[in-house]
Amino acid sequence: MSQPDIEYHPDEIKYRARTARRLEDDPSLPFTPLPDGFPKRVEGPIVWEGKDWKSEDQWVYVLSQTELNEIDDAVRYFKKLGKPMGYISRETFPLPTLSYVLFNLAKELYTGRGFFVLRTIPVDDYTKEEIAMLYAGLSSHVGSARGRQDSTGAVLAHIKDLRKSHGDEKGGIGNAAYTTDKQVFHTDVGDLIALMSLGTAAEGGTSRLSSSSRVYNELAATRPDLVKVLSEPWHHDRCDVGNAAGYSTRPLLYYEDGHVVIQYSRRRFTGYGPQKRSTHVPPLTEAQAEALDAVHFLAEQFSVGLNFQKGDVQYINSLGLLHARDAFRDDDDVHVRHLIRLWLRNDELAWKTPGPLQGIWKRLYSVAPDEQRFPLEPEIRRTENGLTK
Repeated sequence: MSQPDIEYHPDEIKYRARTARRLEDDPSLPFTPLPDGFPKRVEGPIVWEGKDWKSEDQWVYVLSQTELNEIDDAVRYFKKLGKPMGYISRETFPLPTLSYVLFNLAKELYTGRGFFVLRTIPVDDYTKEEIAMLYAGLSSHVGSARGRQDSTGAVLAHIKDLRKSHGDEKGGIGNAAYTTDKQVFHTDVGDLIALMSLGTAAEGGTSRLSSSSRVYNELAATRPDLVKVLSEPWHHDRCDVGNAAGYSTRPLLYYEDGHVVIQYSRRRFTGYGPQKRSTHVPPLTEAQAEALDAVHFLAEQFSVGLNFQKGDVQYINSLGLLHARDAFRDDDDVHVRHLIRLWLRNDELAWKTPGPLQGIWKRLYSVAPDEQRFPLEPEIRRTENGLTK
């Protein structure tokens, strides 16, 4: 069996044609029973469509001057401690009044719509090291644990176009995050994603979010067979470093403790750029190819675009939301899109982690303070075999 005709960038014409073929071959597919334990529909504030949001005031929290002063005081406080940045926490980065606000906003991530934006940190007023301190400190009041983002212990990652500066890296750039290309809908590993904007593009680069539960409800109502496909084990290319087979096996879709969870990266199944899907990994089925495209196009249909400004910090529930990014254009040295990212978890509020993800989550959040690395300059994440991620 060979890999279906599917690429990283979804092709709607191919998707519609594949759907038509599969339904013609088997008209009973829309009448497939849902997998055991999966509901016909989920409800709650995290089930939304982009059209439900009328104004960014619904998700943007504008920091007051008093709160900005608290943040500035906390930066100075932590610097005086003389500790490595891995020791940044709620206790070592005190925010007397803002901490309560941030904890309530963290509740919004887990029990509300699943995202919010802080506006606006005056990033030009700080050094690169101070920005890293500020960002980690502020975020420690949203998520108590930071996750490692590569094999070197880096907990901070830079998201920008690195083709000119890092284009000759071993394995090439196999991730759209390090280009100006469109990033299709996907999730990151871990509970929460934080993205801080250090600079915006000259054109494009809109950040898009979509409710996984809304996507699920549409599939459950119209194509329950694809719910079944998504809930079965898939072969994820290069997911678990050290796996002799070169891939790990787990579902993309879970229903855990009343929550719909979609967890996947499309490039693990299609490859991206110079990093192709490994030939030793079993190919996708036609049903899996259709399911991948269905998730993307439904997420796109129900998405909301965020006006991401310089100095904003965007927090996302990566278990409950899918995210994407439009293609963009930078102007050299004037308008350059540059984000820094943290992977977080709030241990007091966290959803129950689905069983097949628990090992990944344990490794992700097991990086000790002395092992945490905060790169101040952009670099490409690496696996233990040296390939870029």
